[in-house]
Amino acid sequence: MSLPELWSELPAELAARLDPARPWDLLGAPLDELLAALASARIEIALDPRVVLAGDRVAIGAGTRIAPGATLHGPVRIGRDCEIRPGAFLRGGVWLGDGCVVGANVEVKRSILLDRAQAPHLNYVGDSILGRGVNLGAGAVLSNFRHDGCEIVIPAGEERLPTGRRKLGALLGDAVAIGCNSVLNPGTIVGAGTHIYTGVQLRSGVYAAHSLVKLRQTLAIGPRHER
Repeated sequence: MSLPELWSELPAELAARLDPARPWDLLGAPLDELLAALASARIEIALDPRVVLAGDRVAIGAGTRIAPGATLHGPVRIGRDCEIRPGAFLRGGVWLGDGCVVGANVEVKRSILLDRAQAPHLNYVGDSILGRGVNLGAGAVLSNFRHDGCEIVIPAGEERLPTGRRKLGALLGDAVAIGCNSVLNPGTIVGAGTHIYTGVQLRSGVYAAHSLVKLRQTLAIGPRHER
């Protein structure tokens, strides 16, 4: 099964290593090499002393705003004109493009956010790739680990795609929008331009580009009896 359209543009170092049949492999050696090439400290802004820096190789581009209380654990690369809000935790192995937003108390772990991707409100982003212009609604979670700790295998039609990874979150194509309080199970691939509605519990699998995924629910509404 061919995977859906995902990203129109990647950093050159990643584009050269992309295997279209195994895009999750970018989160392995290609990401490590990209981050290993960072200078030990290349910070182009004045940091508030209440921003916590830990580990090695932290790069921050011009025009970026980092609020007091954020924790940046290297290696981490933050591009230009990003916004990192109070309490955000960039946990290491993180690459952010330009114009990205990481919101208050949001945790990002070993992930790639391409230009203008946003995880702005109480999100968890683990072992994932967010395409250009992706937006996560408040409380949306990209889960990255099975309870049994086994390899993550992605259902794809009649096939099952072994990833060789015990931790893998979501691969979201450009301009994907995830509704509030949605949870994407480990090993979810969503094609470019697709919208996931509020409250969806999305099972591992491959979802076509330019689609709508809606939750259908039935409400039982009856009279309220006073005591």
